[in-house]
Amino acid sequence: MTNVRSSPSTPKRELVAGTSTSTVEDVDGGLKRSITGRQLFFYTLGDVLGSGIYVLIGLVAAAVGGAFWIAFAIGVTIAAITGAAYAELVTKYPQAAGAALYVNKAFGSTALTFLTTVSFLAASFAATGSLATGFSSYFATLWAGPPALLVSLVFLFALVVVNFIGITESVVMNMLMTFVEVAGLLIVMVIGIWYIAQGEADFGVLTDISVSGNPALAVLAGIAFSFFAMTGFENTANVAEETIDPHRSFPRSLVGGMVVAGVVYVLVSMAAALTVPTDQLANSDAALLEVVRQGILPFSTDVMTTLFSIIALIAITNTTLVTVVTQPRILYGMAKEDVVPGVFAKIHATRRSPWVGLLFSAAVVAALLITGSILIEAGGGIDLVNRLALVTVVFLLAIYALVIVACLKLRGQDEDERTFRANTPLLIVGLVGNLAILGFSIYDDPTSLIWCAGLIAVGVVLFLIEYAAGSRNRSQGAARGDAGNASRKGA
Repeated sequence: MTNVRSSPSTPKRELVAGTSTSTVEDVDGGLKRSITGRQLFFYTLGDVLGSGIYVLIGLVAAAVGGAFWIAFAIGVTIAAITGAAYAELVTKYPQAAGAALYVNKAFGSTALTFLTTVSFLAASFAATGSLATGFSSYFATLWAGPPALLVSLVFLFALVVVNFIGITESVVMNMLMTFVEVAGLLIVMVIGIWYIAQGEADFGVLTDISVSGNPALAVLAGIAFSFFAMTGFENTANVAEETIDPHRSFPRSLVGGMVVAGVVYVLVSMAAALTVPTDQLANSDAALLEVVRQGILPFSTDVMTTLFSIIALIAITNTTLVTVVTQPRILYGMAKEDVVPGVFAKIHATRRSPWVGLLFSAAVVAALLITGSILIEAGGGIDLVNRLALVTVVFLLAIYALVIVACLKLRGQDEDERTFRANTPLLIVGLVGNLAILGFSIYDDPTSLIWCAGLIAVGVVLFLIEYAAGSRNRSQGAARGDAGNASRKGA
C-alpha cells in the first residue's frame, strides 16, 4: 500500500447541506483520547485472535477438510485489504461510528447511513451472542453444572460492567488478555512442532479438501466462517475518537495487527490439522481443546486440558469485550450525526462512558441468547454459534464492500499531509472478494436472511423513533445532522 498525500488546503466535503464536518477534537464533552498506538495494536490483535480460532475453527474444518488453513489464509488476506480502506478513512475522519460515518460522508444519504449503522450493530450483536455461547461451551469443560444460557448472560453482564468503568480500563484489560490468548495459541503450535519432530505427521492432510462437491465452493464456505474472526478493523475504527494521534497510529496498528493475526491463524490451523482428525475437529464445540487432549506433550493431559480451557475462556472474553466496547460507541457516533435518537449520545458524567447505548446493546444481545435458547429447547435443530456467526458474516461482508466503495469515492476529499492512502488495485481485489463470499454465504444458507431481517427490525424501531420525535430535540431551525445540534445533544 502506498502513502500518497494531497494538499492540506483540500476543501472539506459537507456531510449534510448547510453543515460542515469537523473533527472530534473540536467538540467539547466528547470521548476522551487515551488509547496509545501500542494499545491499539494489541486491541486489534486481541480482537482478531480471540474469536475465529477458539470458537469457529471446527466449523471451518467441517466446511473444507484438512486444508482448512487455506480458508483462513485467503480470508485474512481479503480482510487485511479491507482494513487498509478503513485505515485511509480513519486518518480522514478520526471519529466514532466507523463504517456508518464513512458511508454518510461518501453518499450523504440518511437512509443508507442508517441501514449501514443498523447492519453493523446487528453484526456486532450477533457476534457477541455467538462468542458468549462459545464461552459457555468452554466453561462447561471446567464446570458443567450451570445452564449454558445462565453462563452466557452472566458473562455478558460482567463485560458490560467493565465497559461502563471506562475505555482505558477496557483497553488495558484487552491488552493483558491478548498476551494470555497468544500463549494458548503458542501451546497449539508447540504441540504441532513436537508432533512433527516425532516423525508422525502426515503432511498430505494439509492439501486434503475432503468434502463432497466442488472444492472451490468448499473453500468459499470455509472462508465465510473464517471471516467471522476478521472484524478487528471495524471494531478498532470505532475507538478512533479515543485514540491518541490516530493519523499515525491507525495504519500501522490496524493493518499490522491483522497481518500478525493472519500468520498465527495459518500456523495454528496447520498444527490442528496435523494432530487431530478433521472429523473430530468438526464435531467439537471446543475444537482447539482437542489438540491438547491428544496428549502429545510430555505433561499431564488433565492439567494441560484445564489450563487450555482457562486460556480459551480468557481469549473469548477478550474478543467479546471488544464487541461490547464497540456497540455503544456506534450508537454514540451516529446519535451525534442525528441518525439515531439523541439519547444514545449521552455520556456518564464521571466515567465518560456512553452508558445508554451500553445498556441497550446488552439488552439486545441478551434477547438473542434467550431466543436462541428457546428455539434449541423447542427442537429447532439450530447450532446457535454457527447461526449467529453466519449472520455476522453476511452483515459484515456487505458493509466491507460498501466501505471500500466509499473509500474510493472519497478520494481527494478531506485529505492533508497526514492522510494514509491504500493501494487502489488491491482495494478493487478486496471489493470483488467481499462480494463473492457474500453471494456464496447467502446462496449456501438463505435462512440466515431471516435472522438478519429480525435484527434489522430492531434498527427500524430506532429509525421510526428518531423521525417521529427527533425534531423535538433540535433547536428551532436546525437541520438534521447539524453539527451544533449534535453537540447540544451530547451529555
